[in-house]
Amino acid sequence: MSTTPVTWFEIGTDRPDEAQRFYGELFGWTFEEQGTPERSYRVTGAGGDEGIAGGIWATNGAAPNYAIFYAQVADVAQTCRQAEAAGGKVLVPPRSNDKGLTFAHLLDPTGNHFGVFTPPAGG
Repeated sequence: MSTTPVTWFEIGTDRPDEAQRFYGELFGWTFEEQGTPERSYRVTGAGGDEGIAGGIWATNGAAPNYAIFYAQVADVAQTCRQAEAAGGKVLVPPRSNDKGLTFAHLLDPTGNHFGVFTPPAGG
């Protein structure tokens, strides 16, 4: 069995400007807006060649603040079934965005929140 890499993180917050300032000052991260005026999504390369990339998602108060990691998988739906069989729980069922990225949010058996995703075809 091959291992699954953690290749993305996400910080969901109702105060994205403050989060961007904090992580920028603390770690030297820079961000690029890739969302919409209604739903900001700020992407960072974070650790450069040694770290993983991630983003700050503006929740606009629609969800509690959080920070999670994402593991890149070949099949999000299958991974969700495997997680449930192993004692985990699916919080956000598999869904795809308009760019073809498919993702889901899960809980491990001890209650830790994490995500899985498959990048768009050809991406």
